[in-house]
Amino acid sequence: MKKLYILLLSGVLLGGCNNFDDDINITPNAPSASSGMQLLANAMLSLPGLGSSPQGEFMAQYLAETQYPTASLYPTGGTSFYGLYQGPLMNIEETLKSQDLNTLQGPIANQLAVAKILKAYYFWHITDRWGDVPYSQALQGNANFTPAYDTQESIYNSLFVLLKEANDQIVPGNVTNDIIYNGDMTKWKKLGNTIRLLMALRLSNVNPTKGKAEFNAALTDGIMTSNADSFVFKHLLDANNQNYWYGEVSRGREWWALTQTLVDYMKPVEDPRLLVYGQPTKTTKEYVGLPFGTTAGMPNTSSYSLLGTAIFAQNAPVYLVTYAQALFAKAEAAKLGWIDGGDAEAKINYDLAVQNSILQWTGSTNGASALLAQPGIAYDPANALQQIGNQRYVHLFMNGYEAWAEWRRTGYPNNLVPSGGNAVPTRNMYPSDEAFLNAANYNAAVQRLNGGDTLYGKVWWDKD
Repeated sequence: MKKLYILLLSGVLLGGCNNFDDDINITPNAPSASSGMQLLANAMLSLPGLGSSPQGEFMAQYLAETQYPTASLYPTGGTSFYGLYQGPLMNIEETLKSQDLNTLQGPIANQLAVAKILKAYYFWHITDRWGDVPYSQALQGNANFTPAYDTQESIYNSLFVLLKEANDQIVPGNVTNDIIYNGDMTKWKKLGNTIRLLMALRLSNVNPTKGKAEFNAALTDGIMTSNADSFVFKHLLDANNQNYWYGEVSRGREWWALTQTLVDYMKPVEDPRLLVYGQPTKTTKEYVGLPFGTTAGMPNTSSYSLLGTAIFAQNAPVYLVTYAQALFAKAEAAKLGWIDGGDAEAKINYDLAVQNSILQWTGSTNGASALLAQPGIAYDPANALQQIGNQRYVHLFMNGYEAWAEWRRTGYPNNLVPSGGNAVPTRNMYPSDEAFLNAANYNAAVQRLNGGDTLYGKVWWDKD
């Protein structure tokens, strides 16, 4: 497994470039003669950027800038999605269209199932950030440079079908060249169904009937059952294969502090995850968050809690889809009446979610019982949805785009602050090039947007 990582990653990730920019840095010369699983392994290399993008951490207000405070401010123009299409999604599409996949890489049905799950995950990420995007006419190479923008609703419906297909076609037998699950198709199946579960919950305000049906179908087909099932990208103790944040902090850059929003929620209840997420200040040895988006001069880094050493460790993992997320989803579904059990079932899953989140981040469940006994944290039927949303937010630390999506859907946490006088955005703007490179389709998509192509337009499922 380590040799496979090094072969694939060296020269591709984290060399002298920042692959966590929104236009993700993709290898431009992926070999066309690669087998299906080799192409999919290349596609997996872009996964860390979806979870650890600095811009994502700013959108969710997990981190604030110390060196360049205005970098915490939100983008003012278009954000590119081209790298995702040109890199990982092209590798995935080539696999899906291939007529000669190598059976030595594992059963063909399983290779295609992995490709479908990865395609669904990438497009879920893209459409949740931008809204309507090219989908059905995308990934055709030279055949179509001006693809139409599909509605987000139609994309979601297609991805539900794609994930169901992946679940149904998995057969006994593992695959090779798998840098995530080491070929274990049981875990890939659970991942696909867990993505479907989480996507279904996005429909809670826009089409709860459809959401409830997809949610229960995913449960029936089998979701994650432990932290060992989580979708995690593992970095290595190797300069070419290391965590992005290690590369930055190891150069002496004390550029990122935990936000006041996060610290002020975790510190009073003695949340054990705070000791992992950040460091005590150098001056008082206390945990102190930096107000997000401050523009009043350069903050003194000694006075604020910087990024935790475990977070910027060279081999720190990136958590993309986790068991605790599935448990939080089940807790919310029980409260909404999507699954049986009401508050009793919601409490069971909420408590398990917090326990497994603490286990994921700290390596043990020490402190979980004490945290769950704290006023405001202990399950309260009258405030359950807010509690679930707040604890989900704490759990999703360093998976900023997913936390931002959940904030847009639920409104929790309800204390994210304006930055420089600007409200928290509700979507990314389309790449500026689209207005003239794909004008007709871009304009049609903008006309459908509630709020237009601005940071404050609304994606389809974002209903107040």
